[in-house]
Amino acid sequence: MKSLRSVLMDDLQILEQLDELLSELREENKTIPIIVEGEKDIIALRKLEMTGEIIRFNTGHSVSDFCDVIAQKYQKIILLTDWDWRGGRLGSSIKKHLENRVECNITYRQMIAHRCTCRTVEGIPSWLQTFRNKVQGE
Repeated sequence: MKSLRSVLMDDLQILEQLDELLSELREENKTIPIIVEGEKDIIALRKLEMTGEIIRFNTGHSVSDFCDVIAQKYQKIILLTDWDWRGGRLGSSIKKHLENRVECNITYRQMIAHRCTCRTVEGIPSWLQTFRNKVQGE
């Protein structure tokens, strides 16, 4: 069984990795748009200080139509759908429709999902604050 000290060290490492990851995402978002599922995801990313363009998928268009518009406007995007079942299917569908037209970065989605126990983009800010408080012993 892990000691409390090693669990806290693991948590501290996760927190540091997430902070670094979000910092890199902020920097990339200055020039590359992020695609999310809905309005609450945009609000969450703004809370995380993303200042670049964030595009919401849920506007009533089909995946095909949405991707046609994206392909006309962008060469690169960051795909950040939720890492639940529905978000995974949507992300795969968007990525497939943009194949050979737009470079899709899904690395942030994968890395955040691997380190964060919340299942949605909109849940990241509150989860991160709770996790930060736990690690800092508050």
